[in-house]
Amino acid sequence: NQKSWIEKTFYKRECCKFIKSPRDNSKCCCGRPSSHHASVPRSLEEPGVNERWHPYGHTEAQPTDAYGTVEFQGAPHPSKAQYVRLSSFDTKAEHVLQLLQRHWGLTLPKLLITVHGGILNFDLQPKLKRVFRKGLLKAAKTTGAWIITGGTNTGVTRHVGDAISDRTTKTKNKVVAIGIAPWGIVENKEDLLGRDNVVPYHCVSSPKTNSAVLNSNHSYFLLVDNGTVGKYGGEIIFRKRLERFIAQQKISIASGVKGRGVPVICVVLEGGANTIRSVLEYVTDTPPVPVVVCDGSGRAADLLAFTHKYTLEDGTMPEGLRDQLVLTIQKTFQYTQEQAEKLFIELMLCVKKRELITVFRMGEGAQDIDLAILTALLKGTNANAPDQLSLALTWDRVDIARSHIFVYGQEWPEGSLEQAMMDALINDRVDFVKLLLENGVSMHTFLTIPRLEELYNTRQGPSNTLRYLIRDIRKHIPTGYRYTLLDIGMVLEHLMGGAFRSVYCRKKFRQKYHALKRNGTAGNLQSMVTAVPLMIDTKANELFQYPFHDLMIWAVLMKRQKMALFMWQHGEEAMAKSLLACKLYKAMAQEAEEDDLEVDISDELMKYAKEFQTNALELLEHCYKIDDDYTMQLLTYELKNFSDQTCLSLAVQAVHKEFLAHTCCQILINDMWMGGLQMRKNSNLKVLMGLLLPPSIICLDFKSKEELQLMPQTMEEHLDELEDQASENEDVSFSSIDEDNVHESLFCDDMNPEKNSLQSSGQTAGKENGFVNTDMSFEYTATPYKKKKSPLRLGKKIYEFYNAPITKFWFYTMTYFMFLMLFTFHVLVKTYPNPTWQEYSLIVYTSVMAMEKIRQVIASEPVRFRYKLKVFSSQYWNIWDSFAIITFFIAVGLRFHDDTRKAARIVYTLNIVFWYIRILEILTVNKYLGPYLKIIGKLLRDMSYFLVIMLLVVASFGIIRQAVHFQNEEPSWFLVRSMFFYPYWMIYGELFADEIDTCTDKDRHDECVYGSWVAPLCMFVFLLVANILLVNLLIARFNATFIRTNPLTRQIWKYQRYQLILNYELRPILPPPITFISHIYLSIKYLVRRCRGKRDFFDNGLKLFLSAEDKEKLHDFEEECMEDLFRCKEIKFQSSSEERIRNINERVENVTMRMDDVNQKENSIKLSLQTMDYRMSKLEDLMIQNSETLNMLEYSWLGEVVVISVHLV
Repeated sequence: NQKSWIEKTFYKRECCKFIKSPRDNSKCCCGRPSSHHASVPRSLEEPGVNERWHPYGHTEAQPTDAYGTVEFQGAPHPSKAQYVRLSSFDTKAEHVLQLLQRHWGLTLPKLLITVHGGILNFDLQPKLKRVFRKGLLKAAKTTGAWIITGGTNTGVTRHVGDAISDRTTKTKNKVVAIGIAPWGIVENKEDLLGRDNVVPYHCVSSPKTNSAVLNSNHSYFLLVDNGTVGKYGGEIIFRKRLERFIAQQKISIASGVKGRGVPVICVVLEGGANTIRSVLEYVTDTPPVPVVVCDGSGRAADLLAFTHKYTLEDGTMPEGLRDQLVLTIQKTFQYTQEQAEKLFIELMLCVKKRELITVFRMGEGAQDIDLAILTALLKGTNANAPDQLSLALTWDRVDIARSHIFVYGQEWPEGSLEQAMMDALINDRVDFVKLLLENGVSMHTFLTIPRLEELYNTRQGPSNTLRYLIRDIRKHIPTGYRYTLLDIGMVLEHLMGGAFRSVYCRKKFRQKYHALKRNGTAGNLQSMVTAVPLMIDTKANELFQYPFHDLMIWAVLMKRQKMALFMWQHGEEAMAKSLLACKLYKAMAQEAEEDDLEVDISDELMKYAKEFQTNALELLEHCYKIDDDYTMQLLTYELKNFSDQTCLSLAVQAVHKEFLAHTCCQILINDMWMGGLQMRKNSNLKVLMGLLLPPSIICLDFKSKEELQLMPQTMEEHLDELEDQASENEDVSFSSIDEDNVHESLFCDDMNPEKNSLQSSGQTAGKENGFVNTDMSFEYTATPYKKKKSPLRLGKKIYEFYNAPITKFWFYTMTYFMFLMLFTFHVLVKTYPNPTWQEYSLIVYTSVMAMEKIRQVIASEPVRFRYKLKVFSSQYWNIWDSFAIITFFIAVGLRFHDDTRKAARIVYTLNIVFWYIRILEILTVNKYLGPYLKIIGKLLRDMSYFLVIMLLVVASFGIIRQAVHFQNEEPSWFLVRSMFFYPYWMIYGELFADEIDTCTDKDRHDECVYGSWVAPLCMFVFLLVANILLVNLLIARFNATFIRTNPLTRQIWKYQRYQLILNYELRPILPPPITFISHIYLSIKYLVRRCRGKRDFFDNGLKLFLSAEDKEKLHDFEEECMEDLFRCKEIKFQSSSEERIRNINERVENVTMRMDDVNQKENSIKLSLQTMDYRMSKLEDLMIQNSETLNMLEYSWLGEVVVISVHLV
């Protein structure tokens, strides 16, 4: 209970003995009048002889009676602050810190800034005022510091409060300002009395003498009570004790381990003699506290700056300067010679610790006081380089680390920079990660399995949904469970879906991971993280070949967007990484939405996904502008680190429609659609002619053999091609290749050179249809085939013709329409007792089609059957086909029984609807009809939602009509039909007018049921709602959907084309019903491979298979494009209107500051001239007086001379 704890822990002090004040006999030495001591016993009123009042002996402790929340009035929105009244000398510092942390919700600061200076109001130079406010706020905000001040709205505290109020409320809430003020000097302190109350507080502009109001920009107040009223000084000892205790608290460094104590620094602005004594106490304390002095602020600060500047190395000051300084002290503080000498000695003692004092002067060095504060701390702590780097990292001040820690000649202990990198990653310090990379930290040697697991298990950083994702994978997670990379791999596969297989789940990685566990290194996590990487006689980069990729995935799963963007910019395969991050973010957003988490979480994740979508599209556009041929290779080459996917397939998984609708992707997709054919005009007619007249195939244009090798193809096609090539070369034996490791060793350096030359030839050949440029290939790969184009053999031409997706499309379409014609004929004519040849043809066609669907499920990329079904059912038309096939065979089963033959005919009739609607899938190929089909799909979805509302209205009226008109019906299912039949047709205008009101005829009046008038009345309401309101609402909804969808339909159609082409690419050459021939061939091939002990490949993606050398060149091209892209973006940013306005604003501010300086100097010169004029006039008056005196003396002398002369005469 906060209330009871505060009252038990903190006390106030009340004077318990009246001792007359020497200055005012009506008041006690505590400052209160005698009437306040009415409750004091008489025995305590009479003081002893020469007894002096002291808080220790003449006050008593009582439970505090003032704590709660103070609301500062006067602003449009009152600011609030917590406060408590507590005793000055018997309050334990640990209790105060407990109050601040546990009850007021503060976290331990990473830096403590204690501000000292003048109590009375003073003015600062305009430029210094701006710099002080901006620098102090920046130092506090960036380091998570606490600012401790005097708390009152006077002097230096007022300037600190103004600095906090210069920013928005959001920023203000981030700055913790704690005011430690004497209770006795607070204006209207009686208003603050109360226990756990919300107290309104008015800040008066002119407080009473010896009192001050609280500063409204502070968030917390510790009102120190020593029993006095109107006196300062009671809070000084308490403040020092609290600061010393906070400094002893160990703060967590970046890795989470308790490190050094909280750094403390003193900032001096103006001030009196007590400020100089406070500085002396700070620099001579144990441990000492660094001090930053603002030169030019006046009085004590200027004296300290002067002494610090002119004191010699031996700690003395030249005699002339010493006298000048003493005289300045006398004038500044109105001191006597003796007092000034004592204060001079204190100044000299201060500067003996000159390394602890940093003087901030305008116009010298850095112009920001925050830099002076933080560099003074680094110098004052006397820490080594790793500790200083840890401090800078804790403060998140990379500028300090860059300019003062990473200096020339700095030596670093082994492993210290790697530990700093670990701390920077854990604490999401992107700038520090960049700085460490610039200073020699290698991610390849840094990233190990233990470190990556430690990153996934950190509790620091922004909140994320990783724990929810892992709970979906592992249903029962024990307390204290640490995530492993195997868990992360399963999470990645869950989020990516489909056939994606994470590297962390592959057999090779699991073996090394478990070997690491068995070796015992994984047993001690801390030693794993801090030790030099040891990977069981395995180099680290064998497990993490692309460390920036693994770290980007970590950043995405931990929802660290800035870090993810940074990791995306570094390393290889940037385009693939951006698409992967986009997919992960979208999947995480969907999971968050399904788990009913906060709506903001899902929206935030979608926002991050769109950022990576934009990045991928910008990179694609930039690469395409630089070199379209290399860009197309980037889109289709096999990505080993991305489950052997391609950028195109990743874009499909990420549903990145804009990416696939890009010109480069569409050129590539068109080329894939044509397969081995090379036609531009009338391609459909030429293909149809080739299907109807096979001899005309030889008249068609085909790609060359070299161009075909550059075409994206499946893994099985690639292996078959290599086998064919190997059979033609006696020196090459493809059977010696270990197909179990083909994904890892297909293009290793130790493979046969002949095979490499075959693959290289594909990279050096040109392609006529805008695919690969011959000259560009020549620049990177010099081979004998750079200008050679080998025509295809006749057999190869026939194979490429029938294997092209466009050919398969028309072949399948022709046979499908033949199937529909037979099916239509079958359902229109009489059903005979025995099946006709037309019906048998339909059964064979559908059976073969069912076998093909089963083959597609088995041959899909996922390994587990459950995931195969999931991938198969992810396509809408697969579900539609499956349902059509099942209902067809239901009709076939019913057809062979006499009792159910009529029912079979009805099922046949209904089933043919599915096959006719399936024509829509064929029409999606057309660039004109395809987009409209997408709009139809959107409208159907809108109508499905609308039908729920319409059903309620129809059912409501239908029940009323049926219940009123037919009041004596027996239970029957026919009632349900009657309930919906009439209302439904009324929606389309069939009102059944002759049945609306049959009781108007007098002859039939006796036959009317009771209450028959209710039905026409309800019909009026029903038609008004259904026909006018709901139907027009549906039309308006359709219109809105069309307007919204129509501009995007073309883009969506282009996006869906890739999947359509891939489907036809993977289909057998022969369509149903002769597909069984291809099935027989595939079965024989499967059995042969199994007998030979070879592996079966389920990789059905279309991709390029490049050698390691070609991949390296492709990576270099992509990295150059990335660098150029960011250069262009930086130039664009610098030339943007916002940036120009910001630069102009900064220049205007600088000019304004200089003008203020000029005005100040002008005023100073005017004041000096006025003083000079005044002194000149005084000199003139004095000269006139001297002249008159001289004249009088001259007259007097002449008179005396005359008198003497007369006497002499």
